[in-house]
Amino acid sequence: MSSVREEGKDRIIFVTKEDHASPSSAELVEEDPNDPYEERGLILPSGEINWNCPCLGGMASGPCGTEFKDAFSCFHYSKEEVKGSDCLENFRAMQECMQRYPELYPQEDEKEQQQQQSSETKPTSQDSAETSGANSSATKEDSDTTKPNTDDSVES
Repeated sequence: MSSVREEGKDRIIFVTKEDHASPSSAELVEEDPNDPYEERGLILPSGEINWNCPCLGGMASGPCGTEFKDAFSCFHYSKEEVKGSDCLENFRAMQECMQRYPELYPQEDEKEQQQQQSSETKPTSQDSAETSGANSSATKEDSDTTKPNTDDSVES
């Protein structure tokens, strides 16, 4: 026989082997294809674009959401031989809008530059070992006075 225990907001149900021996009497609810809150992919069964899809990363609701929707819709519904070739003006308008908000829509090359700058400014353990000279147990005072090797001090 099963037992039920309440712990705060949780309800814990313990079942026995006998409880599992009989078939379930639970009734499954038929999915409603028209449920607007149901998780869907990018394209709804009707063929329309699901602007709430998390796969769009919020692009449809940002400051350039209208331009994004126009460009994406144009591409999605394009009948051209080269799909989307009739949407260049829409994509140009979206790009111009995104350039007005560089903090929200950084360019790929800007992202790479920012990553390089942040990796250059952060000293790594290897960098600090190189600056402290050959003695890895050098103190801060030692590392401040250690001079890098020059060509004169290297034996041939």
